[in-house]
Amino acid sequence: MKLSEIKSKLKELDNIAFQLPNGTLVPNHFHVTEVGKITKDFIDCGGTVRHEEVVNFQLWEANDYNHRLHPEKLLHIIELSQKTLNIGDLEIEVEYQGETIGKFGLDFNGTNFLLTTKQTDCLAKDNCGIPEKQSKPKLQLADLSDEPCCSPDGNCC
Repeated sequence: MKLSEIKSKLKELDNIAFQLPNGTLVPNHFHVTEVGKITKDFIDCGGTVRHEEVVNFQLWEANDYNHRLHPEKLLHIIELSQKTLNIGDLEIEVEYQGETIGKFGLDFNGTNFLLTTKQTDCLAKDNCGIPEKQSKPKLQLADLSDEPCCSPDGNCC
């Protein structure tokens, strides 16, 4: 999700909820302790120089159970961050404390903001000798009907 998308959604909401990939909700007394721009310059394993930028939201919870972050307040924090840090319409990454700090993507299901899982990947598979994923061959059920099913020489049991 890009920054423009969350801003648009916040304007339509009465309250904010973040849902973890396992379906549980981040406790509703969470804080957004940071909104920032993260810049990452790196060289992948194939020797290609890369540059990435994301907007980072850090969610945090304390024992102030009566705290509630309202959509208009988060919208204000985002707009102040954009102006102060010169943040463009970048993808959002969310940090949230589990057993360690987790990094998540962000989506929206019409009610909740969804913290989506992120995966590592090799960005230079062709240079590393890693084959592209190959799809499994598709078989037609009609092609299987010539052989007896559930017999020792059949192909379905």
